[in-house]
Amino acid sequence: MKLHRRRFLQLGSITLAGIPLSKLTAQAAWYDHTAFSPKEDLYELFKNPKGTAKPFVRWWWNGNRVVKAELLRELDILKAAGVGGVEINSIRFPDTSNPLNYKEMNWLSDEWLDMLKTAVEGAKQRGLVCDIIMGSGWPFGAEFLTKDEQTQMMALGTKDFTGPQTIEVNRADLLKLVDPALASKNKTPYKELSFLRLAPASLKNPADAIDLDSKINQEIITLNIPEGKHVLYFLVKITGYMNVIYGAPGANGPVLNHYNKIAVEMYLNKLSDAIKPKLGSMGNLFRSVFVDSLELQGANWCDDFEAEFDKRRGYALRPYLPFILFKTGTHGRPINEVYGAQFSAELQDQIERIRFDFETTKMELFKERFLDVFLTWCKQNGVLSRVQAYGREYHPSDSSMSIDIPECETWMRKYVGEDLKDYDYTQGRTYSPVNKFVASGAKLSGKKLVSCEEITNTEVVFNATMEMIKLTGDQSNLSGVNHSIIHGFNYSPPDAPFPGWVRYGTFVNERNPINEFFKLWIAYKARLSTIFQEGEMRSDIALMHPLVDLWSKYSVQWDPFPEKAFPDYAHNVWEAIHQNGGGCDYVSEYVLQNSKSANGKLTYGPRIYKTLIVVELETMHPDTAKSISNYIASGGKVIFIGKQPSHAPGLKGKAMDKQVLDTIKQAKQKYPTNAIEYPSPTGEILTWYKDLQTKAGIKPFIKIDKPSSSVSQVYYKYGALDCFFISNYSKDKRHEFNAEFDVALSKTAWIWNAEDGSRMLYPTNGASNKLHIPLGPAESKLIVFDENKTGKKYSIIKPNEKTAITISTPWKLTLNHLDGSTKQITLAKLVDFKDDVDLSIFGGVAIYENTIKVNDIHKANYLDLGKVHGVCELIINGKSAGVKWYGDRIYSLGGLLKLGSNSIVIKITTTMGNYVGSLKTNKDSIKWIKGKNQPVYSNGMLGPVRLMG
Repeated sequence: MKLHRRRFLQLGSITLAGIPLSKLTAQAAWYDHTAFSPKEDLYELFKNPKGTAKPFVRWWWNGNRVVKAELLRELDILKAAGVGGVEINSIRFPDTSNPLNYKEMNWLSDEWLDMLKTAVEGAKQRGLVCDIIMGSGWPFGAEFLTKDEQTQMMALGTKDFTGPQTIEVNRADLLKLVDPALASKNKTPYKELSFLRLAPASLKNPADAIDLDSKINQEIITLNIPEGKHVLYFLVKITGYMNVIYGAPGANGPVLNHYNKIAVEMYLNKLSDAIKPKLGSMGNLFRSVFVDSLELQGANWCDDFEAEFDKRRGYALRPYLPFILFKTGTHGRPINEVYGAQFSAELQDQIERIRFDFETTKMELFKERFLDVFLTWCKQNGVLSRVQAYGREYHPSDSSMSIDIPECETWMRKYVGEDLKDYDYTQGRTYSPVNKFVASGAKLSGKKLVSCEEITNTEVVFNATMEMIKLTGDQSNLSGVNHSIIHGFNYSPPDAPFPGWVRYGTFVNERNPINEFFKLWIAYKARLSTIFQEGEMRSDIALMHPLVDLWSKYSVQWDPFPEKAFPDYAHNVWEAIHQNGGGCDYVSEYVLQNSKSANGKLTYGPRIYKTLIVVELETMHPDTAKSISNYIASGGKVIFIGKQPSHAPGLKGKAMDKQVLDTIKQAKQKYPTNAIEYPSPTGEILTWYKDLQTKAGIKPFIKIDKPSSSVSQVYYKYGALDCFFISNYSKDKRHEFNAEFDVALSKTAWIWNAEDGSRMLYPTNGASNKLHIPLGPAESKLIVFDENKTGKKYSIIKPNEKTAITISTPWKLTLNHLDGSTKQITLAKLVDFKDDVDLSIFGGVAIYENTIKVNDIHKANYLDLGKVHGVCELIINGKSAGVKWYGDRIYSLGGLLKLGSNSIVIKITTTMGNYVGSLKTNKDSIKWIKGKNQPVYSNGMLGPVRLMG
């Protein structure tokens, strides 16, 4: 491959050189890697999902204070809830919890291994799959690591001086000044002063800086400051600067140096060497071994880094190193504020090129010394690799291509269900920006599973509603996810004081009032995941980000929460494509260089694209430019947004800038209709892309007449079936639109109900592929086009607002509090519990009772409960009309009402957060409610309750 013949840009080989993909994905029987090969009736699978389609849970073994009977009891609970498997995750005991008399066990101890055996055997007996985390907490490490095995950082400090003057500085003071604000800091790191340069405040050439490295071992350093303003650059190598975050005993202590191959092999073998003699082959115990996000918080060094850089890049790093690094901030974030010398434009370009070479070397070493080693170890032990392969050390998409089960993250946030904000990658969103990178890498390499740490919750603990959970999960699926690992399930014995042992979370626990309804979401997700795992996600647009430019200017970002979006709308483009009915994948330089072009199509592995969109990219390898040129020449459509490629990456790339520029320029001149320039967005991105789609002649999978930033879709193909998942992720707004689907007119639309597994014929709107689609708040629809034309017809709910009668008589309200108390009151009118001092701390089941009189049965087809905060069940004349746990609470009443008086009972099950927040001395209340500034949330039925025809 072309890319492997060049050493100064190896973004593709960073992740793929080494172990062939075919060998990596062939060793385990846990999971069928033959993706997208229809073998079974999809609807039958949909009705009765297989185990791997069911969500798994991260099972926190809090402090490893586990006993056999409780492990088996909790497996029974999980089995009854419908989960498909568990990820066994040893983690530090929560500081808010009472351990009672449960003994803490060391990771890999004989006691711990005995518990592990019980859990694995118990899971197998119940038909549950087991994964296990590597180590404990994150990033993994341990108390037993020597100094040479601990993580390293080369950290920058600067100090300003004005000369002429002679000044003495204390070496200890310089070491003290470099003290990054990191999470889980090791209190006794090793610090060494490694580089010392005195540079003029205006710097044109690194050679103009005075090399003072000869003084780095002096306790008192004498500086002769020349006339004018100068900056002292000093680099401190910090070893063992952080401890494992929430590590359990035996796997706590300093973090491992993932750039040290020998140390990595030692650590991995610790696990396998402990398990094999006691429990047998790991491949018979676990589906996969999981590596959590490696939040290494600035790790960028190993003892031979400088030598490796010089060898790989072909020039010396030392003269430039102090100037290419940023200062290290919280969580290892680069501090991009103004400090240090002011570089000339020419030097700035040089520094950015060398910074890219530095980041490339870092990723290469990390891949070779950690990722490849881990993948080899997994293969040797007969387990699959499951990895959150993103962060400052990985390529955000290419790294996922070599992993069996790549994983991303979707978070539960307080703003779930709010409007998405343009030029932002947070507001209203639950998926992380990295999700699309990971999903794309998985699809490009033919992976069947795109795993996700899902509904991660550190903000609204105890206050996550079922509706919020659904919205979070739906957004996750829209980003390409199809395998949910719920974050998480706390090991918590029944005798633990209220609320139990809580490490994090959405609090999937029997003490949570809404817990009994969690299985409804599990079933819903399992059916959707069946479609997404068995089918092939369709994307005919390739989208390329300016990663080289980003890394050169700002360094590699901390995914899943990058410090910088570049350009500022970069993570919004894919959303606009899908919101306008299209589908896209992210592609990289490696993918483009190894793709094929013919007849206007760009092909890599199983993926075929009709359009390539290049987003404000200035820098690319000449081979990438050549691949794009070939695609244009083959009839392919390339859209350059905002800018045109004109630079090659790295210091040695400067000599090839013209080659990149000329290659693209000539292709545009020769094929002007295939190579299109289009301006960057300045207003609403949804509208900007809709205009681009029209002007560039991009045909979407669904033509939507009223696209919305609150509604998106994803398209899967399974044999002759065309499956469209369409979701409204607004918690308040309704949306209606007409949709024309790009499917064969011989096919008929069906709606498949992921909640109960039923399917019905969907009404058409003028043609078999034209549908009118109304979506209530938080509502989603799975529409499948099939050749089958016979079945029960689906009726869209259309209450007659004109006949609406509001129930205004007083309500009898019974409050069954989760503390065991019961209280009855009369409500003259419906209220939000948070606004009533006597109801504001309620958590449990609120039962509303009333009587309605029906004079005309034809004008009583629906009952609309209005605004409801909680899970509701409607019971009419003693018969249940069903449970609703999100969106509109409109019930169809067919056959339930009678003429005359009718008894109605409405059960509202609330969250527990308001009650927990009222417990003044409870440690979990103090940490999660008060400590997170959670307000008193809305609860109960607000209405108006209306009877409609």
